[in-house]
Amino acid sequence: MKRIRALDILRGLTVAGMIVVNNAGGSSSYDLLKHSAWNGLTPCDLVFPFFLFIMGISTYISLRKCGFKASAEVWRKVAVRMVAILLIGWAIHWFHAACKGDYLPFDHLRLSGVLPRIALCYGVVAAVALSIAPRRQATLIPIIIGIVLLGHAALLLIGGGYELNESNILARIDRALLGSAHLYQKSPIDPEGLASSVAAVAHVLVGFLFGRLLMGDSDSPTPQQGSDNKAQPTAPTPPSKECLALKCCVWGFVLMSAGFLLTEALPLNKRIWSPSFLLVTCGLAAMLLGVLIYFIDVRGRTMGCKLFEVFGVNPLFLYVLSEVVAIIVSATGAKPAIYGVIQHLVTNAYLASAIYALLFTGVMGACGYLLYRKRIYIKL
Repeated sequence: MKRIRALDILRGLTVAGMIVVNNAGGSSSYDLLKHSAWNGLTPCDLVFPFFLFIMGISTYISLRKCGFKASAEVWRKVAVRMVAILLIGWAIHWFHAACKGDYLPFDHLRLSGVLPRIALCYGVVAAVALSIAPRRQATLIPIIIGIVLLGHAALLLIGGGYELNESNILARIDRALLGSAHLYQKSPIDPEGLASSVAAVAHVLVGFLFGRLLMGDSDSPTPQQGSDNKAQPTAPTPPSKECLALKCCVWGFVLMSAGFLLTEALPLNKRIWSPSFLLVTCGLAAMLLGVLIYFIDVRGRTMGCKLFEVFGVNPLFLYVLSEVVAIIVSATGAKPAIYGVIQHLVTNAYLASAIYALLFTGVMGACGYLLYRKRIYIKL
């Protein structure tokens, strides 16, 4: 099957969204650019789960190339990539502390975070995929997802998982495993803690199954006649992209509906990655992917897509670059100076803050465009 361009577009859209959300110019931000304080769902809450969903699809496509054969070389590549992303995440946390004069923050260096969660989810999902025969993936992985969701739901309900204080079972687990000093300090609940990362692994596994759907793989290859008149296994004919778009929308709607049905007992909550949040965001991501496949890959309507494709082909590199540059411009005093100029021209604090975020993202996009033009793809 030809490359699905919509995947790159959606991945780029989520990365650009993450950069915009993380780089507000001032303390005032429009509600759609802020995470929910606790229960609820804003557009801002969608960007990270969308990225994890796409990462699940990409993991399937990547491991499919080696036939999911767990060779020493494949395990080495998975381990190297996971450790590299993890170390980069920790290095960014160290750099942030070092720019404030704290050069040896190892007794309180944050161990959780966006990149550590990405690394953990990738490593676990890859290990699960390599440990299950391809023909059994469609059966066993949904069971694993179901077990994780049920276990997470029980943990939240029994352990006060919706309490926004240190008595929350997820907070207690994170403190026991990582120590209070190594967690997010602005809230008693770490938004990327280890306990909630288990549910995030299930989230990536949902994306993995959609990768299987997009590639048109099945558990029972249809036979064909070989030259020796014996039935030979062959891969099934890939479904048309129109069919893929429809399947993504249908399954996405099913997941989203199931998630909203759960909200009475288990409200939507990004910080604890509640089961309803997982299902709703995976469903929305799948439906958006289906729409993009239809308009971009089927109808060929790509106007305005190149910007997001630029972010989509070097996603983690541009995200890491944005984090490093953001730390530098803040430490050097460049950010308040630039934001001061914008505020002088735009008196509305909310609009000025949004303009700074968009300008910052535009600079990252320009860097990405230079790589895109030269076909340089930096894979982390």
